[in-house]
Amino acid sequence: MIESLRKFFTLPMGSREPSVPVGRRIYAIGDIHGRLDLFNAMIEAIERDSAHGRPLRSTVILLGDLVDRGPDSAGVLARAREWQKTRDVRILAGNHEEMFLESFKRMEVLRHFLRFGGRETLLSYGIQPRVRTKADMAALQQLMADHIPAEDVEFLRSFEELIVFGDYAFVHAGIAPGVALKQQQAQDMRWIREPFLSHLDPHSHIVVHGHTITERAVIRPNRIGIDTGAFNTGRLTALVLEGTGRRFIETKVKKKKGVVTLDRKAEAE
Repeated sequence: MIESLRKFFTLPMGSREPSVPVGRRIYAIGDIHGRLDLFNAMIEAIERDSAHGRPLRSTVILLGDLVDRGPDSAGVLARAREWQKTRDVRILAGNHEEMFLESFKRMEVLRHFLRFGGRETLLSYGIQPRVRTKADMAALQQLMADHIPAEDVEFLRSFEELIVFGDYAFVHAGIAPGVALKQQQAQDMRWIREPFLSHLDPHSHIVVHGHTITERAVIRPNRIGIDTGAFNTGRLTALVLEGTGRRFIETKVKKKKGVVTLDRKAEAE
């Protein structure tokens, strides 16, 4: 049975502990990258966690990179859109969503997209991306326009850049240190690694992000990273914020049985 990990983490933020607003519970899910199996298991886990927890208003935040690399990006997008009908689900735009959208009109981006997981995304839409010449690339763009539903494209375009709840700011990749949240550039929020990852000083908010893969969730005084490489490791991580408490829900594939289960030994770095 899938259930939440009852492990809480706290750390100081000036004279008080960081928190989300009273009466709220936030579930932030790391990069899914086409792993519909792990995403479905996470949805089940969150729904059970919400049903059995205190009666709080819950919001789910997907940290971006729903597509590419894994086998069923089309399925992940459809499932996320379906989940929004019954749950408050907000979605951030990742660098892979950016590449996906740009590849419809820019051949140089399409080439980059294909090299970094886009082939798997197109396959999930029934498109065989066997291209070598410029003419083939143009034909592939036409195939994309013909096979990828307009509602999926519009859905991708609806993704947000930044979400703030209480003392936490949620972005896909990170933020530029020393720049106010309202002045952050989309390029940084979708792509940045350094100097964000090594920055030690406090930001105005604790930044919750994905984008950079680590073996386990990473908790630092100024940021929390929860991209545990679902497409490759078979492990998807969510951070749960409730008051000043923090805990994790993690689903993974058992190598021998090939089934998705809760990882009861998951820990943060």
